[in-house]
Amino acid sequence: MNGLHELPLIIFTVLAQSVVGAWLLFSWALCQPNTAQSKQYLHKAMFVLLVLLGIGFFCSILHLGSPFRAFNSLNRVGSSMLSNEIASGAVFFTFAGLYWLLGILGKMPEGLEKIWLILTALLGLVFMYMMNNVYHINTVPTWNSALTSWQFYLTVIIGGSALGYALLNANPHKEYRLCSVPYIYLAGLFFAVIVVIYQAFGLGHIHSSVQQAVNLAPDFANLQALRFTLLALAAIALCKHPKTWASGVAAFAVIFAEMIGRLLFYALHMTVGTAVAG
Repeated sequence: MNGLHELPLIIFTVLAQSVVGAWLLFSWALCQPNTAQSKQYLHKAMFVLLVLLGIGFFCSILHLGSPFRAFNSLNRVGSSMLSNEIASGAVFFTFAGLYWLLGILGKMPEGLEKIWLILTALLGLVFMYMMNNVYHINTVPTWNSALTSWQFYLTVIIGGSALGYALLNANPHKEYRLCSVPYIYLAGLFFAVIVVIYQAFGLGHIHSSVQQAVNLAPDFANLQALRFTLLALAAIALCKHPKTWASGVAAFAVIFAEMIGRLLFYALHMTVGTAVAG
């Protein structure tokens, strides 16, 4: 299957986007009134997000070949989209990790906590923006469109809401309400369906002198059907059975489903030397 050679990037992008989305939910929850026990749970649960983000960055280093290349890629911050992505991701990871460390040790100043959360959330959004820009390449017509932005940002919503809900819902001391989160997930799912339909119709109009985009992923329809089946089952679990184990299974299914979608994204990579006929 085309795209499997980019498995490290599949894992990195999906996990990073899901973690940023979940961080936004955690920031919202921590800005609500919380008991000491609830806040302690939230700080512990944040470690899961940091581990997942760490796995994602580790996979991105595997893609580059060595840690030294990751450091070298920072040499062009400001002029290279890849450098901007790595730098912004590292800054977000640093701020998120420091917040977790200070929070878990009880050293976070109360007056600084909300400001730190909001700042880190904004850094996460900058990270997502830089990641999206990496894939807008003039010579890759299957990526250089608004559909790429939609796919990436929708993973932030879909993966982030499922992952965040699973962790926040497991809090036995929670006083915040999560009733709106499944609706956020459903909204993301609705737009994801529209994007895939639009993309499927558009692939037939993208070609070079030697390639047809529609032939790059012959299993496009089958894998998208599998993806949306998993996403729909997760929606049922989140909306109808909001139990801890069910939401956890749903989060796993959603992340796996988004990795299927990202596999197809990388499978559709093609290059052209000049303009694309359509």
